[in-house]
Amino acid sequence: MEGWAGKILDIDLTSGAVRTLPLDMEMARLFLGGRGLGARLLWIWSAQKSSHLLQKNVLIFAAGPLTASGAQTSNRFSVSTKSPLTGTILDANSGGWWGMQFKRTGYDALIVHGKAEHPVLIEITPAGVQIKDASQLWGKTVSETTALLGQDNQKRNVLCIGPAGENRSRMASIMNDGTRALARGGPGAVMGSKNLKAIVVEGDQKNQPKDRERFRFMLYETGKLIKASQLHPRLTRNLALRW
Repeated sequence: MEGWAGKILDIDLTSGAVRTLPLDMEMARLFLGGRGLGARLLWIWSAQKSSHLLQKNVLIFAAGPLTASGAQTSNRFSVSTKSPLTGTILDANSGGWWGMQFKRTGYDALIVHGKAEHPVLIEITPAGVQIKDASQLWGKTVSETTALLGQDNQKRNVLCIGPAGENRSRMASIMNDGTRALARGGPGAVMGSKNLKAIVVEGDQKNQPKDRERFRFMLYETGKLIKASQLHPRLTRNLALRW
């Protein structure tokens, strides 16, 4: 993929439509990383003023060019939306496995808009993208939902909300990998307002650097800086897996 997959997944929960959009590479260059890309996409998709809990509000999950590349801390991803807590732009990020597995599905970002008639989940695998009924999961906790959907760190990863998000608490988080949180600004309430319980991802694509030798050298040099830092023990516990 050489940093960018070049594709955005767009899902309309109201109609059930699923489509793939091309990533504007100039936009990706100017608004770097999952946070930059998510913020720019939110600006484009929120051109019309809308309440944070209406169908016009969007949830945007985005990964940067280093996500799943093997670089240090390259396991992070972002969510962008209009905050139910502040009424302004919301950006929260999380680590763990979900962001890397999402990148391996071959998409740089996921845009979710509209509202399902009943609780649903989104499943993205090499076989395709499906919107599935999740009525049996509504009301269950994050740990229960994660277990029932088959969380497996190295293959299948679950992002979901619990009862707080379902009930649109303005402080509700979106949780991934069972214990990690997209917690800033109440994104869980937006997810709950869309009747979206979970997003499950399984990927099989690799984010390979264009120049592998230079990339390995960069990892070596940045690794030396991390080891020299006073924060070294904490940082090394959070390094992403290398290929």
